[in-house]
This record gives sequence, C-alpha cells and structure tokens, in this order.
Amino acid sequence: MTITPVKMVIDTDPGVDDAMAILYVAHMPEIELLGLTSVFGNVSVEKATRNALRLVEDAGLNVPVAGGAAGPLARDAQPHSYHVHGAEGFGDIPAQTPKGRALDEDAADFLIRMAREHAGELVVCAIGPITNLAEAINRDAGFAKNVKRIVFMGGAAFVPGNVTPHAEANTFNDPHALNVVLQSGAPVTMVGLDVTMQILLDGDDFAALERANPNHGGFLNRASAFYLEFYRQVVGVAGCGLHDPAAVIACHRPDLFESRSVAIRVIEEGEEIGRTLPVDEGAPMVEVLTGGDMDGVKNLFLRAFGPATATA
Repeated sequence: MTITPVKMVIDTDPGVDDAMAILYVAHMPEIELLGLTSVFGNVSVEKATRNALRLVEDAGLNVPVAGGAAGPLARDAQPHSYHVHGAEGFGDIPAQTPKGRALDEDAADFLIRMAREHAGELVVCAIGPITNLAEAINRDAGFAKNVKRIVFMGGAAFVPGNVTPHAEANTFNDPHALNVVLQSGAPVTMVGLDVTMQILLDGDDFAALERANPNHGGFLNRASAFYLEFYRQVVGVAGCGLHDPAAVIACHRPDLFESRSVAIRVIEEGEEIGRTLPVDEGAPMVEVLTGGDMDGVKNLFLRAFGPATATA
C-alpha cells in the first residue's frame, strides 16, 4: 500500500516509552520529524529537555528541541513518574549531557511557528501531558486551524485508568489543558489505554530489538528492565503497554486501528480528576482508538529496528 508522508512534531516527556516512540521515528523515512517539544510528566521538564536532546543525537536526527511547560495549567503539580521510568527517565541508564542545546524559542511558540509554516500538513503527536499544546492554542487563535490533526497518547474512555481507577497519567497531570485542546476545534485522535494496553512488549521482545539493532535496540533493552519490573510488580502483567509508540504509529498508519467518534468531557476536579468521560452530548467529539490489528501494530514497531524482530 502507498503510505502518505507525515510532517510531525512530537511533544514529549522522555520516558522509556517516549524513547521507544522517538527511536521508532528515526527508522521511518515516511515520517518527516520537524522537531521535539519537551514537557513535564514522567520527569521534570529540565530532564525531559535533556533526554530529548540526547535521543535526537543518539538517533542521528537533525531536528530542534524546544523546552516547554514545567507544570500544569491550573491543578497542583503531581510527583514525576520516577518510580515507573527511573530517576533520570531511562530506567537505570545514567544521565548523559547532550552536545546540543534547546532552542531559545519555547515549546508553545515553536508549535505555533511550525503550524503556520506547514499549515494544513502538520500532525502534532503529544505523548506527555498536553500542556504545551494548550499554551499554543491560548497564545494563537489560528493554531487549531493550522494543524492537520492532534494525536495524543492519554485517556481511558472505556477502561480503567492507570494512576487512579478513573484516570490515565497524562490526562491526570493536566486535565485543564486537555479540555482546552479538545474544545479548540482541531481534529483530535485519542490513543488511550483502551488500545495501548492491548499491545504488550515483554523482555523477549526487547532482547530481540537489541539483537536486531545493538545501538537503538540495545538502548531500549537496557532502559526497559526497570520499566518492565514496574509492570510486573505494580500492574501485574508480564510486559509493558505500547503507549507512546502506538500514538506515533496512529499518525502515519491509521489504517491499522479501529476507532469510535465519542463526545469526551475531561473531569477537572474531585476524585475523578483526569477522567476522560464519554457523554451523550455537550462535549467535543474525539476520535477514540479502541482496537484494530494489534499484532500488525506491534510487528510494525518491532520491524522498524530489524526484520528479525517480527513476531508470528
């Protein structure tokens, strides 16, 4: 089949699964990556920016990184997910100072500029709390009209959350920002726990990545050990969800997924804060991914690092 090239900015809080997504993009020539924007979430925004710079250098991606929001729009800041991703974001792998530096331009302004320069073509893939995109919308009324689509990893429409019984981590961290994005009028696709927990990678998969690609695959195999142990001990599953890579894959291979158009209201306070609640009416319509060819999605990710990684 013919795959249409995608112009993309990834908004990220690296993060093990963020690294999985970004290194996947490095092997996908049909994705034209225009840059990364960093945000708080899995780690502090300072660590997220450093990690984003490290990833683009390790991946050989000649793209800029713009530092972004250090905390949510309105709610109290929550602890970073060091217990999930490790103290520096990549499991037990030590911090490394990148050679490059972030742009002087901040994330929201970079997003606004990219959307203007690539009006009608830019897909923004948000794989952390969506604060930077809300800031861009608040600063520029034209941003929502300029982007082709916003695809975000977050939410749980028809399944339980992962940080509370109601909420997924990214939406829990900044529900107000997600409401700003959903109400902006931009076309939005939600890649939430409804679909990402249907695609699990285990230790054997990561070992196969290293055999196929000792550089990028080896990095992910080392970073994943801490992450997989969290899933084993806390979540009770022998593998990690393909969260952030699934969002990137949905940007350029939407044919692999099934979706429903759902009115979504994000709960901003109380014990259900961060819940992406399906309602009958009175809320923005969102394309919510619910399933699809999950083996195809997993194999597409694995094969990016070498054909020997594909599963049956």
